[in-house]
Amino acid sequence: MTPAHPGLTLPEELLLLALDPQRGKPYCRNRFLEYGMAGAVLAELEFQGRITEQLGRIRVVDPLSPQDPLLAQVLGSLPAPDRGSFAGGVSAKRWIRRTGRHVEELCLDHLVDRAVLRRETHRFLGLLPYHRHPAAAPDLPAAVRERFTAARTAGFPDRRSRTLAALVSAIGLSSAVAQGGWRARSEMRDLVRQEWTAHAVHRNVRQDKANRSGGSAGGSGGSGDVDGD
Repeated sequence: MTPAHPGLTLPEELLLLALDPQRGKPYCRNRFLEYGMAGAVLAELEFQGRITEQLGRIRVVDPLSPQDPLLAQVLGSLPAPDRGSFAGGVSAKRWIRRTGRHVEELCLDHLVDRAVLRRETHRFLGLLPYHRHPAAAPDLPAAVRERFTAARTAGFPDRRSRTLAALVSAIGLSSAVAQGGWRARSEMRDLVRQEWTAHAVHRNVRQDKANRSGGSAGGSGGSGDVDGD
């Protein structure tokens, strides 16, 4: 699966899948989307041979800066080779939890600058400002979704499509973007356990669910998304 647009990275594809193109609001919990964005940027860096993962820890193997500014900034924030903690590298789960919001903000800024998204500022109760990001070019989110559907129909035939599908499931987005009913969602749920980035994302999602329910992550409510390790 190549990107639906040659200039889109994996986190940008995930973001365009997650946002309602008219309302500019995520189909899933925004905090979960932040985790997904962080996982997606790690996956993109792995695809480019910049990082590797062992036993849940991220290690930089090629510190040369990528051309994409978001990827370059993220790679530069990771410990240089052989300069991590005593165990080497950094924990993928902790890194995702710590940097998810920042990664999402960078990606949104990048897509607004490229006129892919528009930024609308609203005020809650007329006081607290918040942003929505509807599509400035509706054909691009539609192309991303069509490409995702085609990959699902083909059984997610390559690593990139499998990783994107796993991230979609990990953040609770399957019901909003996947055609094919429970069978398609079940296939995507299985991928979460196979892709380390999605698994690290889901561990954070599961932790948040457990915190909200007082220690038990509970069921998926029929969404078909992953709800267990």
